[in-house]
Amino acid sequence: MTAQDELRPTLTTEAGAPVADNQNTETAGAGGPALIQDQLLFEKLAHFNRERIPERVVHARGAAAYGTFTVTGDVTAYTRAAFLSEVGKETETFLRFSTVAGNLGSADAVRDPRGFALKFYTEDGNYDLVGNNTPVFFIKDAVKFPDFIHTQKRDPYTGSQEADNVWDFWGLSPEATHQVTWLFGDRGIPASYRHLDGFGSHTYQWQNEAGEHFWVKYHFKTDQGIKNLTSEEAAVLAGTDPDSHQRDLRESIERGEFPSWTVSVQIMPAADAATYRFNPFDLTKVWPHADYPLVEFGKLELNRNPDNVFAEVEQSIFSPSHFVPGIGPSPDKMLQGRLFAYADAHRYRVGINADHLPVNRPHATEALTNGRDGHLYDGRHGRRKNYEPNTFGGPVQTGRPLWAATAVTGTTGNHEAPSHSEDDDFVQAGNLYRLFGEDEKTRLIDNLAGFIAKVSADRDDIVERAVENFRRADADYGRRLETAVRELRKQK
Repeated sequence: MTAQDELRPTLTTEAGAPVADNQNTETAGAGGPALIQDQLLFEKLAHFNRERIPERVVHARGAAAYGTFTVTGDVTAYTRAAFLSEVGKETETFLRFSTVAGNLGSADAVRDPRGFALKFYTEDGNYDLVGNNTPVFFIKDAVKFPDFIHTQKRDPYTGSQEADNVWDFWGLSPEATHQVTWLFGDRGIPASYRHLDGFGSHTYQWQNEAGEHFWVKYHFKTDQGIKNLTSEEAAVLAGTDPDSHQRDLRESIERGEFPSWTVSVQIMPAADAATYRFNPFDLTKVWPHADYPLVEFGKLELNRNPDNVFAEVEQSIFSPSHFVPGIGPSPDKMLQGRLFAYADAHRYRVGINADHLPVNRPHATEALTNGRDGHLYDGRHGRRKNYEPNTFGGPVQTGRPLWAATAVTGTTGNHEAPSHSEDDDFVQAGNLYRLFGEDEKTRLIDNLAGFIAKVSADRDDIVERAVENFRRADADYGRRLETAVRELRKQK
């Protein structure tokens, strides 16, 4: 040991005993077999075998950073959420970006929606806003979510993502037409996590002190400006630097170039929902800004990198069921499913006490539950009683709901009966297409045609059904796409 080594801390076992030799296994004589008494060897190998936890089924690939949310506009007329109670108020946050379909080792620069999962460490507990970089999604009902994700993941037989599966499902699910138009347009491959917008995507409820409630949609506008990659640029970057987005986010914060977003909300009076021209709780649709303009109320800045990716990014948990007083859910059928599915996924993936980890526990208050024991329980409750009500000074209920109860109408059943004049899967997709410039339309057609043309040569029915959805959105859209796909399939 050198004099310099003597100033360094001592390597220990998991029990804290000093390690004498970390380079050689104990053996029965020189060149002999290893001895079972060398518990350092077994401890290291056993721990190594258990270092991974199940990766997320969706949004497995991601990067994150801590930040600060600052209130810049007064929204107290709409919500009693304490962290939004006054202009200038700051709240610590943790934001995780991700891709949807790829596994943990996949590349960043791919055509895929980007997750935008934001945790607010508020004085009333953690509030999670789980969204994407698109304001809409592929489906509107959570019962279809496992099927949809299965089409995006690896085929059970080939072990690869298959164009047949993707387009078979999308063709049979016309509500996907709007999101697919977003995905294969210019914003389908962001240049970095700093250069994309974020959306709450779902409709949520705000409730004010007077008990009035409003329906809202969140928007996070990047202050760095939108930047995207072409398919050709992305293919090169994904091959040369698979970690491009993660690296860009980390290095920009290290340089002190803190990315930020201007935060706004669309606000719909509760009474408008029943008579609005389409279902305002349909995740495949946007609310036109002309109907409900953006109301700016905050600034989000990312300013601190995690110290350990596994502990803070991989083990972080987000769930749209994590609300605070003044904010709640809507009848959005996708959101209703996610209220269960996200929290349940993390109970399985990280463990029943995942909320005890520093990245997940409330930072501005203490969580006081009667839940006890389980894997990795940290004993935080000490001697406190684990039931309620009790006469031993334990925590008590407030008696005030977090959000407003809303009336339930309609009949039970697994059907959906349209009740709005524009409950249509194609109107908004066509509107989006017509917003694009001619160059954007050309790139959109090229991107879509290149993928659709990969469908098996004997499955023209899948191709025809897929193209027909775009034709129903806009005649020119469908005509150009049909021509492009036909030419590409001739070349196969």
